[in-house]
Amino acid sequence: MLQSLLELLYPPACIACAKVMPVRAAFCETCDLAVERLPTARCRTCAEPGAFPRDTCPRCHDAPPPFSLAWAPFAHEGPVARAIHRFKYEDHPELAPVLGELLASECRHFLSQAPTLLVALPLHGKRFRERKYDQAQLLVEALARATGREASLGLLHRARETRRQVGLSEAERALNVSQAFRASASVAGRDVLLVDDVLTTGATVRAAATALQDAGALRVEVLTLARAFSLA
Repeated sequence: MLQSLLELLYPPACIACAKVMPVRAAFCETCDLAVERLPTARCRTCAEPGAFPRDTCPRCHDAPPPFSLAWAPFAHEGPVARAIHRFKYEDHPELAPVLGELLASECRHFLSQAPTLLVALPLHGKRFRERKYDQAQLLVEALARATGREASLGLLHRARETRRQVGLSEAERALNVSQAFRASASVAGRDVLLVDDVLTTGATVRAAATALQDAGALRVEVLTLARAFSLA
């Protein structure tokens, strides 16, 4: 009875275009057909799309990242990009459970070998107060429920406010987040799976992974919903 009432009040809708659907699913038929998965040709470390010598992109070759592996099921294009934008910027925290289940179902093989401790890439307190929720933490909690993993809270925080990365050059992104994170000593001796919505140049996850390793984490891997193509 309660479930029927909830479905009447909040009918299933596409997470990208908000079209009401007869059954619960992430995307409507139109959006699902337009979803772009990450190509098989990619960097073996950071999942940067492209065909590279020895499967390693120039960025990872020239400056190996502090994380051992990054993975994402989707390209940050089309319906996936729209869904993430709605979730992140348009006050739709209710999309977290569907996104968490989607991430779990699309990344079964990766997750079978990944660390079980989930750590969200956190917002700064000021941005959290503006947005009223931390989308990465909600995603971590949803992924934990879908996979039976451990969802942490407070193991990683932003020590200072940073500018939004959107619109910054690659060098500006790296400088913007340099030493922006601090990790709890509770990660010492643990393997960590760092979770966020989108990975672009990797500057933010590099800074966060460095903080986790400085606090004693043994291994850091990264999982995001989507991987953006490199900045021009």
